[in-house]
Amino acid sequence: MNAAKPRTPLLPDAAHILVVDDDRRLRDLLGRFLLDHGFRVTVAKDTTEARARMGLFIFDALILDVMMPGENGFDFARDLRKSSSVPILMLTARTEVDDRITGLEIGADDYLPKPFEPRELLLRINNMIRKQTVQAPITQEPREVIRFGEFSFRIDRRELRRGDEIIRLTDRERELLAILAQKPGETIPREAIAGDDIVSDRTVDVQINRLRRKIEDDSSNPVHLQTVRGLGYRLLVD
Repeated sequence: MNAAKPRTPLLPDAAHILVVDDDRRLRDLLGRFLLDHGFRVTVAKDTTEARARMGLFIFDALILDVMMPGENGFDFARDLRKSSSVPILMLTARTEVDDRITGLEIGADDYLPKPFEPRELLLRINNMIRKQTVQAPITQEPREVIRFGEFSFRIDRRELRRGDEIIRLTDRERELLAILAQKPGETIPREAIAGDDIVSDRTVDVQINRLRRKIEDDSSNPVHLQTVRGLGYRLLVD
């Protein structure tokens, strides 16, 4: 799966896709392909890891493999539909009509058998997200806005404001703040903050300190973004 064209610049409001597949090579290929086409991407090797990711991030769509060790994609989608309407594309080598019907019956939005044409996957993902946007009520309230001191943070847009002023954040700062904001007041372990891309606790500390400089009056004596020694960090909100 090759992307010949240059990577599309990642926009602040780019859709965030969760790819769940036990095939590491396919996960990596899908991740690079979607990144090249302007999406934010998080990957998970199984449904246990997928649930952990969904506890930290808000996703705009899921690409979900059916045949995985342990809990399969059908069971995961069925359970997910009890609490979430996030668009789901089932991805599998199984092409039987009964399997496709099962996926749609349990609430999947689309179904694509392997092997597939990358451009078709891209079209299906874009169509799912577009339909979700169109179906959302015009008067829909933000998923969640948290407030701390002079600041407000809209989680679904990753948008930080001080009053009416938008505070410029890097992509990583947006993700860090979103992780903490989705569980306000709770201690978030360093490893959960680090994800797959960070190799040391020191790197996490550096990025947290950079974020503190934007939201604290005194970054050396933080009021909002606090360290829980030996465990991680927590965001105290109003």
